Amino acid sequence: MSAYDALMAHVRETQALAQVAGRLGWDQQTMMPPGAAHQRGEEMAAMEGVLHARRVDPRVGEWLAAIDPADLDAVGQAQVREVRRAFDRATRVPADLAAELARKTTAAHMAWAAARAEDDFAAFRPHLEEVVALRVREAEALADGGGDHYDALLQDYEPGMTAAEIAAMFDGMRPDLVELRKTALDAAPAPELTGSFDEDLQLAVSTRLAQTFGYDLQTGRIDKALHPFSSGSGQDVRITTRTALRDPFNCFYSTIHEVGHATYEQNIDDAFLLTPLGNGVSMGVHESQSRIYENQLGRSRAFTGWLYEVMRDTFGDFGVADADAFYRTVNAVRRGYIRTEADELQYNLHIMLRFDLERAMLAGDLPVAELETAWNDRFAADFGYAVDRASNGVLQDVHWSEGLIGYFPTYSLGNVYAGCLFEAMRADLPDLDASLAQGEVGPALTWLREALQVHGGLRTPRDSIAHACKGAAPSSAPLMAYLRDKFTALAA
Repeated sequence: MSAYDALMAHVRETQALAQVAGRLGWDQQTMMPPGAAHQRGEEMAAMEGVLHARRVDPRVGEWLAAIDPADLDAVGQAQVREVRRAFDRATRVPADLAAELARKTTAAHMAWAAARAEDDFAAFRPHLEEVVALRVREAEALADGGGDHYDALLQDYEPGMTAAEIAAMFDGMRPDLVELRKTALDAAPAPELTGSFDEDLQLAVSTRLAQTFGYDLQTGRIDKALHPFSSGSGQDVRITTRTALRDPFNCFYSTIHEVGHATYEQNIDDAFLLTPLGNGVSMGVHESQSRIYENQLGRSRAFTGWLYEVMRDTFGDFGVADADAFYRTVNAVRRGYIRTEADELQYNLHIMLRFDLERAMLAGDLPVAELETAWNDRFAADFGYAVDRASNGVLQDVHWSEGLIGYFPTYSLGNVYAGCLFEAMRADLPDLDASLAQGEVGPALTWLREALQVHGGLRTPRDSIAHACKGAAPSSAPLMAYLRDKFTALAA
């Protein structure tokens, strides 16, 4: 067996075990009884210990040293690139720290869910303090005495990106977003939904939407969770959604969003299964798929016309007169607190808030004890009104309980990437709106699959977007042009 063959055999087995660990995480948020939290923490820590040992196995370094990339094709070179990057990072993190992170984040997740239900940040604070302290230790190990600690963690989610680049991008976007938001809020309010929407009917429409957007239920399933998410890769990719009796959009667009993540994983070339190339290349690129499904496609005038008829057939009269009014309702810009329920304009402002706060926490400039106050002050400054309770503020997101510091900016990076992809898609598919108006998303899905999804991790994140966009480098300009055109017209 060649060094490359031995390396890939080892990596495939490690990837398989990682999928098992991921299934434990899915179960924790969907099916696990609440009293199992302590035991699940031990199980997760044990699995992380096994995975860490495999990732830092000295043989990996020996195999990498024995491989001449010139002997490999483009796929083999990409596999080695990704294995080397993961190996270099894993060998910097002590095994006991990796296991402790798994243990503490499991406990913190359960504490977050309970604290969120009670609007009690103080109950969650000690858990978050432990998680942040552990992530600081991990960042120190990854930076190895030099470099920005936030950048060190960011590489887990968006390889090749830096906090400075993100900050510069956000600073460039913020003024236009604030101006567009003011224009939208000053316009006549959009019609609102009336009545309640049966939960079972919501889930039936949700399943129909998932299949419309290409989700394969033979290798996936839909469950409910407090915070919608997608989990898995290859032949087992699961999503969750949630329902609200008076807000079916919460269910429908959460589903479409998570299906964007899930179909990316389902559509990756089968030859990459259980290898480093068999997953989405980064969270920013991943988010580009969920956001383009949800927004540029799912909230378009063409598609919402079709969805309006589906809702009328399912729920009867719900207070919106026609498809044009429904389009305005779906895209309404209203005051609100929740990131996942925010419109396309305000969503990025939510991300910018979180990005700045978590950078400050990691740097030691913002103690966790002061996080709730800092959140509330920043929210009032950015949005113009006060947070009313912790579950609408600092406790609304699951991410920090799971140690995902550095993850949040990838949401807005995903919006930027989605803007680039949609511009390129529009150029290639002049009849896109006619298809969407019939509920036919197929042409758009085929374009995304062939241009980006099938390639998995073959290219770096930036190169993945540039390849799909005919060589054009990622830029926030297409997104801002799309938002300006859309929301200026809606406000007219």
